[in-house]
Amino acid sequence: MNRGSFYSIEQLSADEIIEILDMAELFEKNPNRRLLEGRVVATLFFEPSTRTRLSFETAVNRLRGRVIGFSDAKNSSSVKGETLRDTIQMVSGYADLIVMRHNLEGAALYASEVSSIPIINAGDGANQHPTQTMLDLYSIRKTQGTLSDLKITMVGDLKYGRTVHSLIEGMSHFNPRFNFVAPTQLELPREYVEYCHEHGIPATYHNEFNSEVIADSDIVYMTRLQRERFLDEEDYKAVKDTFVLDKSILVHAKPNMKILHPLPRVNEIAQEVDGTPNAYYFRQAVNGMFVREALICRALGIEVKE
Repeated sequence: MNRGSFYSIEQLSADEIIEILDMAELFEKNPNRRLLEGRVVATLFFEPSTRTRLSFETAVNRLRGRVIGFSDAKNSSSVKGETLRDTIQMVSGYADLIVMRHNLEGAALYASEVSSIPIINAGDGANQHPTQTMLDLYSIRKTQGTLSDLKITMVGDLKYGRTVHSLIEGMSHFNPRFNFVAPTQLELPREYVEYCHEHGIPATYHNEFNSEVIADSDIVYMTRLQRERFLDEEDYKAVKDTFVLDKSILVHAKPNMKILHPLPRVNEIAQEVDGTPNAYYFRQAVNGMFVREALICRALGIEVKE
């Protein structure tokens, strides 16, 4: 396994998380640097992506590197039957770093085991999305001034939402309190309920979404209710409009509470919320570029200075 690979948020200690966030702050001050001149980064996206792929590619361009790869598995030799192992080993001969999104859980870990160059996990099935977690942590610290002792409410698809699963693990170092809000069909998996219990993390659970549920939250993390996860269309229709954040739900919110969302949104955040002081999700997406610049440099062992 290449030591620079980043496939799970569990790889990082609290100190390492802070170190990466501090590096991202340097990139926010000056995102355009010649740190990747002569380097090639391969972006292999076996699943569709907009923000993650574009922010990684923008990060590479701002660091003066070059990008190769594909944004759709249909444009790769996997449609001809090429194995993931062969794809990774082949691309390893062309690039200095691989950023990969795949539909199979554990694909990024497997790729890191067969690759001769670092692998960065850009999402593997419903398992992990560690770079999203790092930009979430960056956004939380930037808006709250700290990562410690915060109340975080997570709303929507908590069962399949890989961003939720990774954020639970990432925040576990910083004494959080969690509030989990989801329809019965999409409640937090038992393994993450047990994770909170084992790590002494206070957590409450709700099947209804209203202003009282988020009243004392520092962060409200919204996710999309994934229609494709419901076995019955009527079950989806019954809950899709009851997990919508609109201005009425913000009536008791803390002044500095911020709303995050990994995007894309469908109807779970009303557009009327976009203009409120609580909305932060579009700025959150921009933060992803600075964090991914930091993660790329970390993977390649590049020192970043003021």
